[in-house]
Amino acid sequence: QVQLVESGGGLVQPGGSLRLSCAASGSTLNYYAIGWFRQAPGKEREGVACISSAGGTTNYADSVKGRFTASRVNAENTVYLEMNSLKPEGTAVYYCAASRDGGSCNNGMSYWGKGTLVTVSS
Repeated sequence: QVQLVESGGGLVQPGGSLRLSCAASGSTLNYYAIGWFRQAPGKEREGVACISSAGGTTNYADSVKGRFTASRVNAENTVYLEMNSLKPEGTAVYYCAASRDGGSCNNGMSYWGKGTLVTVSS
């Protein structure tokens, strides 16, 4: 069983940056791909980024490509999402999730965190 806890959300002005963290307990994350997802008010949850178990492969939604960067430190059992040039439409609850498929986030996520709220507003 893997427990995931997101942190680092908050209020940021448009154009600003935030770094989200996803800390795991209960098991090592070494074999899991980790996905970042977000759900804006009144909208469906969408995938934002995915990083493979060893960190060698990352994939991003077109809407965040070039602005967001996923990384991981397996020794710390933590995954990060660096978010730059944030836009108001980036306001959402951001979740991390773990997939037993270490290479992909497309085959279902087994464990989810409870999310952290990011508000982009002036």
